[in-house]
Amino acid sequence: MPTARFLLMVLLVAAMAPSVFATDATILVYTRNYTPDGKGFVHDNIADSVAAVRKLAEENGIAVEHSDDPAIFEASKLAKFQAIVFANSNNEAFANDEQRSAFQAYLRGGKGFVGIHSATGSERTWPWYWAMLGGSFDYHPPMQSFTVRVTGPRHPATTQIPAKFVVEDECYFHKNMNPAIIPLLVVDQTQLRDEKRADRRPNDFGTALPVAWFHHFEGARVFYTGLGHKKEHYKDPRLLQQILGGIQWAIGNATEEASQ
Repeated sequence: MPTARFLLMVLLVAAMAPSVFATDATILVYTRNYTPDGKGFVHDNIADSVAAVRKLAEENGIAVEHSDDPAIFEASKLAKFQAIVFANSNNEAFANDEQRSAFQAYLRGGKGFVGIHSATGSERTWPWYWAMLGGSFDYHPPMQSFTVRVTGPRHPATTQIPAKFVVEDECYFHKNMNPAIIPLLVVDQTQLRDEKRADRRPNDFGTALPVAWFHHFEGARVFYTGLGHKKEHYKDPRLLQQILGGIQWAIGNATEEASQ
């Protein structure tokens, strides 16, 4: 039978061992939607997406700050964040080039970035942002049900979701796609109901349209999911797992081996 001294030592070692979910990380959730003429589309899901990210993060030991003020993009303010999440941001994310430069320097410093749904609609005239995130929003067919297939089952964002599942959502098509992205979820675009089918731009991925992906970009760890248009999607465990796993990977709280 183990001695009391032995049991005490076991408990002490267990207490000192780091958990994959334990972290002192802080993330910024950013939601700016802005156009100078005030005509840009603003999703009604923003509050739900922010609440979902906050709940997921805090349940897993990650602190959250939320802002839609571009003034936060300066080096001294960004320094405390391990990752930035653009949660249904759209159009102009920044107010000036100094803020863009601060954002670039932050990511080039080895930090993480997560984009959710319309994040690819941000910064539509900035090629660096397109390359970093993986593409720029082009259009989406009508809301419909479609089958999503997992192609990267060992990434933290996808390990706990079914190999195939059906969602009713907007399926985003992107332009200026970075061929270096690694798709995690794909949709057979030939099965989509789409009035613009004849006008689609070709991409490097054939008929398997990426709807979630990750990659390394200039030192940053970048994850994106295009799902999540409806408010109720932010209660769907399949989307929540993508967001949580994407954040954990982006902040470096999941091993590189598990992401391949």
